[in-house]
Amino acid sequence: MSTTRRRRPALIALAVLSAAGCLGLAWWQWARYESASGSFQNLGYALQWPMFAGFCIYAYYKFVRYEEAPPPTSRAGELTEIPAGLLPERPAPAARPDDDPAMRDYNAYLADLANADKDRKDT
Repeated sequence: MSTTRRRRPALIALAVLSAAGCLGLAWWQWARYESASGSFQNLGYALQWPMFAGFCIYAYYKFVRYEEAPPPTSRAGELTEIPAGLLPERPAPAARPDDDPAMRDYNAYLADLANADKDRKDT
């Protein structure tokens, strides 16, 4: 018997308690909506909490199904490829003119700073 099957009662209790908690919160929000200070936001929450309770039960159901028949795994050494045309193409970088005097001067300035820093570290 697998360890997850031995923990099945605890998982069932967790799913039931979480669903009950969600339904309790739905009831609380409904009571808030019906009170004098209630708003439509409380009504929205009152309708939303039962969906969360349903998700708790659905998540447990999917867990049990994956436990019995896990999804197929890929082989460790097998390479996978992304089909062509699935992802958008990367845009090409904009062409920069090499004869830009401001860029040439700035790069020379950076090279001088790097040499000065290197000379200072050597001493």
